[in-house]
Amino acid sequence: MSATPVGVPAAPGRVSLPSLTVAVAIMLTGSVYPLLFADAHGRADHGLAMALFWAMSAGLVRGVGFVPHMALWRMLFSGPACAVALGLAAAIRWGGLE
Repeated sequence: MSATPVGVPAAPGRVSLPSLTVAVAIMLTGSVYPLLFADAHGRADHGLAMALFWAMSAGLVRGVGFVPHMALWRMLFSGPACAVALGLAAAIRWGGLE
């Protein structure tokens, strides 16, 4: 996991509409319906919230076209990471993962 050498520009990023759409949808839905982040008993579901916030963060970072220099951050805030986090959130919500 190496960072891009100093003085070497990173590849320019482009706007990713699917990632940005997912991020904005999570942001708006969570603002309008905060019980999205709760379990069946109305308590905060921290695992679900973590997965959704990761999906939202990755979607926003990749969606606006930002590409981090360091490989670890590029991996965690990529389009595929957004999809993985969204799948994890769905598995926690409806699959019984806790």
